[in-house]
Amino acid sequence: MEQEKKLPLSLYGLSPEDITELLELPKAFYGKQIYAWLIKGVSSFDEMTNLPKYERERLTQLMPSISSSIVASTDTDESGATKMGIRLHDGAIIECVLLVDKKGRHTACLSSQVGCAMGCTFCRTATMGLLRNLAAEEIIEQYMHLIRVSVKPITHIVYMGMGEPLANIAAVTRSIRFFHQEDGFNISLRRITISTSGVVPGILKLTEQRLPVKLAVSLVVADNKIRDRIMPINKKWDLNELKRALLHYQRLGGKRFTIEYCMLHDTNTDEESAKKLAYYLKNLDAKVNLIPWNPAEDMPWETPSEEEVDRFTHFLDRWNVKYTRRRPRGREINGACGQLAVPINKGLEYDFLDEDDED
Repeated sequence: MEQEKKLPLSLYGLSPEDITELLELPKAFYGKQIYAWLIKGVSSFDEMTNLPKYERERLTQLMPSISSSIVASTDTDESGATKMGIRLHDGAIIECVLLVDKKGRHTACLSSQVGCAMGCTFCRTATMGLLRNLAAEEIIEQYMHLIRVSVKPITHIVYMGMGEPLANIAAVTRSIRFFHQEDGFNISLRRITISTSGVVPGILKLTEQRLPVKLAVSLVVADNKIRDRIMPINKKWDLNELKRALLHYQRLGGKRFTIEYCMLHDTNTDEESAKKLAYYLKNLDAKVNLIPWNPAEDMPWETPSEEEVDRFTHFLDRWNVKYTRRRPRGREINGACGQLAVPINKGLEYDFLDEDDED
């Protein structure tokens, strides 16, 4: 007996050739037509009007062209940032954000997991725990949903939403390759950023792939004892192991990366913290992004005052640390870094997926 073909959640992430083979289309150009419709954001086979009617009816019965739906959007702040809730095929809900910077560039901030297992104490997503990884098509569909509320083309992508991208690296890199396809969205790899809390094996794997995307590392503090308390991942891969991985990444790829420094009141903003950060950055080609902590419900931290931030930057200047001060985007709608969480998911149970399950 012929084994039943396993269908993906949706067609997003597939090439025209893959679509033709998967759907057993009688003509190869049907696959190209379907691919073109998907890129335009069409979410129903019925709307793909250049396909024969009988094919549209057959495909509608076979599988959905999109697996997720918008459940909450239009939360928009003065900067133009919009937070969106997405319901997945199994009922889980994730959040993604459309960000608009001062230059008017539109960026999609995408989630890679339902929840997160990293346990960072300053991040609301950590309160959810990890429910499961997202498939590549679920990551791509977030971008498609954001397109519908964006008044301009989305030209940049950051994997800084819910979850640890490098704990789901196979699905993340597959989605990146789809976004980069020249006959699709054609987004430059240098306009795509992956953020990590410091998953060393993921950094090494990303290095092996020679994928020239931008890397952002959430450091928070350059002191192992303090980082152990704030970011449990440091107990598994401490600052020394992380730096070795970053040096390897830098040596093989020659790419400058970003150090994300979440500033916590009276915790990592003193002169000693600046000195340790400067020492840690020796031999690393990195720029520091200073991010005042974004308030999140039930989190045991405070946002530093402007005076505290000014004082810390003065210390950094003294130690010749390159940095930028990031202004919060999406904070008023709980869509800024560390603010994404969906409490409704706490009542759901899922099978855990390892990154090796995603080809």
